[in-house]
Formats: sequence, structure tokens, C-alpha cells
Amino acid sequence: MIATPFILFVNHLLAQEPWAAARLQKHAGKTACIDVELFQLRVTIGVDGLLQSAEAASSSSVDQVVLRIKPADLALIAQNRERAVSYVKIEGDADFANTLSQLSQDLRWEVEDDLSKLFGDVAAVRLVAAGKGVVESAKRTHQHLQENFAEYFLEENPMLVRPQAVRAFGEQVNKTRDDVERMMKRLERLEKMKVTKQ
Repeated sequence: MIATPFILFVNHLLAQEPWAAARLQKHAGKTACIDVELFQLRVTIGVDGLLQSAEAASSSSVDQVVLRIKPADLALIAQNRERAVSYVKIEGDADFANTLSQLSQDLRWEVEDDLSKLFGDVAAVRLVAAGKGVVESAKRTHQHLQENFAEYFLEENPMLVRPQAVRAFGEQVNKTRDDVERMMKRLERLEKMKVTKQ
């Protein structure tokens, strides 16, 4: 159910970028598994460099590469494609994995080109600009919400403590401990002096 739209989307990108399909042709017949704990997506590289569903293949077939992704990291991957590989645990054929990694970084979806085929050039430019505006607005709203929550929990309903306050408290605890230790040593000396005088 997830495999078909994913394969169609990636193949659409590969068809627009012949160099990318050419890189994958070197790995024709190999199978990759994307394991996201909640589901697995298995694809095979076709002789034309495009993806094919490997779901129909027998379960005994071996995956040359397994990409393990924690579901919680999916948002981080979408947010920062440059660091996406750092969230993925890769097992298997190093050359095939390296090719997939490079393609995940280099392959871009030209949304404007696709929209221009449907709506025309001017509308496509405006739609993409509006989409970027919505994304930027969402990011700003998210940042403001974080700042407001932090201020509320630090100032109005103190459930959090500022790092400077924690450091100052730790320094005061250390100073008090040292003062108590000095006081104990003085008391011990005074007791020894009292005993020697008697």
C-alpha cells in the first residue's frame, strides 16, 4: 500500500534525471529494504535503473541493503536532508548503500516544473511561492510556540530551571560543603587541644 506511491514518486524523479537512473542501473537486480519498524518497504532495481516492487518476491530472497529508520527520526530526516544519513542505520552492500545515499542527497523534485505542466508557468511559480510562504510561516509559528512555552515554564509556572541557576546552585552547594569541611577540621583541632590541656 505504501510501496506503490513511493515507487511511482521515485521513478518520476528518476525519469526526470537520467544520470540518477544510470547510477542505479549498475545495481540492477539488487534489493533494498527500508525498515521503519512500523512497516517495511522492499524495492528491486530494474535493468532500466527504475524501482520495482520487491513485495511479490519470495520472503527468502536476500536484501542486499537494509536501511533501518526509527519512526521518530522521520521528521528530522524530512527537515534536514543533508543530515538524513546520520539518522539511518545501513547494513549490507557498501557500494549499493553508497549509491542510494548519494541519490537521496542529490535527487531533487522540481515541483515548479510538474505544476507548470498542469497549471502553466505563472501559476506554478505563484503556487510554489505560496507553498514556501506557508512552510516559512509554520516554522516561525513553531519557533514562537517553543519560545512561549519555555517562557511560561521558566517564569510564570516555574517547572523548568535556567542553566545559569543550576550552575549557581551547584557552585553554592560546593562552597557550603567546603565551608562545612573546614569547620569540621577546626572542631577536631579544638577537641585535640582540649584533650592535651587536660
